[in-house]
Amino acid sequence: MKYVRIDRPEGPCWAVVKGEEALTLSKPPFDGVEYDGGRLPLCQCKLLAPCSPSKIVCVGKNYAEHAREMGADPPGFPVLFLKGPNTLNRPEGAIHAPAFVTQLDYEGELGVVIRQRAKDIKAKDFTDYVLGYTCLIDATARDVQRHDGQWTRGKSMDGFCPVGPFVVDDVDPASLKVETRLNGKVVQQGNTADFITPVGRLIEFITASMTLEPGDVVATGTPAGVGPMIPGDVVEVEIEGVGILKNHVI
Repeated sequence: MKYVRIDRPEGPCWAVVKGEEALTLSKPPFDGVEYDGGRLPLCQCKLLAPCSPSKIVCVGKNYAEHAREMGADPPGFPVLFLKGPNTLNRPEGAIHAPAFVTQLDYEGELGVVIRQRAKDIKAKDFTDYVLGYTCLIDATARDVQRHDGQWTRGKSMDGFCPVGPFVVDDVDPASLKVETRLNGKVVQQGNTADFITPVGRLIEFITASMTLEPGDVVATGTPAGVGPMIPGDVVEVEIEGVGILKNHVI
């Protein structure tokens, strides 16, 4: 299935995409799909981030070439950091850095949306806990990250994590093409087959330390080719079989 969240006057709701329509749901689809009879043209819907996470768990340097471009050896274990709910941004939303930021970078990634509470999960069972997969931009104030010597502030500014537009449950995360475009020019190309730590082992590693809740997101790392964005730029992340996430830098 292909899930979305849409903005309506009466409040956000989940929907399932069928062709060019959004079939609205009576509740989030974490424990099953319940249609409420609503049908909306997808082109007329304002799409929100397709989940409402309590936290976004990010994996740093999960592609060897990206680790090297950042001046580091590929790590021997997943390097984790968090982005808070304040960073969540919608498809077509604006990415805006505070005036003191001098280098705002794009990082295109595969996101994993959690379906049910997950703690101490084994890698072989990870699909039981996944609602589906989405596109994600890990916007980063690179100068702040370097200045601080750690990642929290530079990664966690308001709106620094666009997600969407869809959550798709019928793709295999083991081999998906990931491409980032800046103003139409390809700036990142990768494949999840090149993950240092694949999705199942990431879920096992993360849930050994912290509980993942329904709607939480795991950002699985970015390929080589990260670089700066400036106001007026349009950044797109396309993931094979998942969709295209587009956002505007202002």
